[in-house]
Amino acid sequence: MRRRDVLKRAALAGVAVPLGGVPTPAGEPRGPAVDTQETPAGHDDPLGDGAHVRQAWVARVTRVAEPVLSHLAAGTLKRSMPVEGGPDRRAVTHLEGLGRTLAGLAPWIDLPADATDEGRARGRFARMAADALRQATDPASPDALNFTEGGQPLGGAAFLAHAIVRAPGALWDALDTSTRRRVVTALAATRQITPGYNNWLLFSAMVEAALCRAGEAWDQMRVDYALRQHEAWYKGDGVYGDGPSFHWDYYNSFVIQPMLLDVLDVCGDARDAWRTLRAGVVVRARRYAGIQERLVGPDGSFPPVGRSLAYRCGAFQLLAQVALRRELPPDVPPAQARAALDAVIRRTLDAPGTFDAAGWLQIGLCGHQPALGERYISTGSLYLAVTAFLPLGMPPDDPFWIGPGLSWTSRRAWNGESVAIDSALKEEALGAGR
Repeated sequence: MRRRDVLKRAALAGVAVPLGGVPTPAGEPRGPAVDTQETPAGHDDPLGDGAHVRQAWVARVTRVAEPVLSHLAAGTLKRSMPVEGGPDRRAVTHLEGLGRTLAGLAPWIDLPADATDEGRARGRFARMAADALRQATDPASPDALNFTEGGQPLGGAAFLAHAIVRAPGALWDALDTSTRRRVVTALAATRQITPGYNNWLLFSAMVEAALCRAGEAWDQMRVDYALRQHEAWYKGDGVYGDGPSFHWDYYNSFVIQPMLLDVLDVCGDARDAWRTLRAGVVVRARRYAGIQERLVGPDGSFPPVGRSLAYRCGAFQLLAQVALRRELPPDVPPAQARAALDAVIRRTLDAPGTFDAAGWLQIGLCGHQPALGERYISTGSLYLAVTAFLPLGMPPDDPFWIGPGLSWTSRRAWNGESVAIDSALKEEALGAGR
């Protein structure tokens, strides 16, 4: 059997697969991973068949997520996870790792388990996620996480809330009653943290949206303030300011537009004003997703501008989410979005040095680049990369996964092929949403 087939089957069967190393059963110590550009499922063609691309994505995302969820489910996360980054991050990094990992995995694990290799792996990760939430919120657990000390737990809780909203079956309905109560208590406790006057307003709104989804009392004022301010901060052509000012970075995709979409999906019918905003928010998101597709270079690279580049392929969360929502712009068919995202994922996760010897992500954009870590970046932060895999929440028979990929815009343009002219968003298309 070829090595690529061994790796593919191992990953789908729930085995931790260090790239270049020997598969080891999940939960057992791993040997050193050998740096290699070879992909875990033998997939090396972004225009390849969608079924093979999906297998490769499952292998990659389970490799990334395995250390966080397996250790937290066993109550050994704090003991086992290295904390690269500032010395003050140890109190917050573990919650960041949990929330960001689940925010990306959520739509996938919310699909039903089945008898396929992927279905069994999905069921295993759903069970680990439920066990991880139990450990994270149990005060008696060695891995009880910090939801209140300092300001950063609000961000960690917001990504966890986002995960619950994205996977209400696996991450809420499937929880036992005690864990649900503790999750509610933990999320509500973050209200004591004052958000910054920027994208952090959406952290507070996202927590309230999860409480709303859970059928708990929620604060409409926190949601309203975040929505109104971001409406005021809209700069045009599908881009919001991060606060009153515009910043060249990827925060429209890291936080702003994904959370706007999902907060409004959960809470948008509660007020007429929010219902009016929703159509415009979707139009802007589709435009920004189209811009993101054009930012993907022919080799899968993208401009290294702005802060938080250590989130790697997480910079393309919005393109992934718009694909998941089946709301891609007309000039970006699903197979084209899939190929573009695949190129970015491979470029940012397959570089030597991406993982340490035990399989944990390391700071960097393409390999290990510690200098790219701002003071708020630590090991747990890096797992925002998992959000690039949101389209796994579409079943294998969805058009996104069917047939060969299509060249993305930059690849066609720089190969001298025909491409569509890009046009700015006509603001009148936003209608009453502005």
